[in-house]
Amino acid sequence: MATLIDLSVPTGPNAGEATPVQIDTLTHEQGPAVLGLKTSDFPDGMAISSETITLTTHTGTHMDAPLHYGPHSGGEPARSIDQVPLEWCIGPGVRLDVRHIKPGEAIGEDDVTEALGVAEHTLGDGDIVLLWTGADRLWGSSDYLTTYPGLSGGATRFLVERGVRVIGIDAWGLDRPMASMIEDYRRTGDRETLWPAHVYGREREYLQLEKLANLGQLPGPTGFTVLCFPIPVVNAGAGWTRVVAVTGRFVESDG
Repeated sequence: MATLIDLSVPTGPNAGEATPVQIDTLTHEQGPAVLGLKTSDFPDGMAISSETITLTTHTGTHMDAPLHYGPHSGGEPARSIDQVPLEWCIGPGVRLDVRHIKPGEAIGEDDVTEALGVAEHTLGDGDIVLLWTGADRLWGSSDYLTTYPGLSGGATRFLVERGVRVIGIDAWGLDRPMASMIEDYRRTGDRETLWPAHVYGREREYLQLEKLANLGQLPGPTGFTVLCFPIPVVNAGAGWTRVVAVTGRFVESDG
């Protein structure tokens, strides 16, 4: 039978979020008045509840679409999250163990190649690569925003050129922490140090999954399928995503 592993963090107010999340609840008891009725008009004196939520499309576990990286990708208009092909959002999962790379440092092409060797895996079209940094242990604290490694532009190119459409990470972002990139830019004046993984998406389309969790619960580097369908927010550069890994079969074969 199939086993489902939730690779997402909850969406709500949290010290690990860079922007505030506000949830306003219309309670069961308040519901009747909104409808122009009295509590006594409903069974048990209660209507149905609802929530109004203020947040960004990058809150919680989410998928970045090509439009987030720039207005064009490969010389064509960049796709928004509601234009992402659904077939890109399901595929064989590949977990790359990069937990030895220190916070603030770049995960380079050599690191990816080494991790693939340890996983004994050759990348193929449609593989969904998940970078296991271990940073999700900091979820819920302000350190989550700043204490993780990030993927280099060269390593991003390496993955995408081998057929990878989706790259995920169990950290706040796919690139290095903002402070690390900005410090390097101010020291060197080199614009290539700023968001290189994101900027690469202006050359070739690919999707990012950020704020993943529980990659340590996966059965191994491979042997699972990833499902990561985003909410199709119209003309947006990102959308909230419930990311789930599946192992085994949903239905046992009679054969």
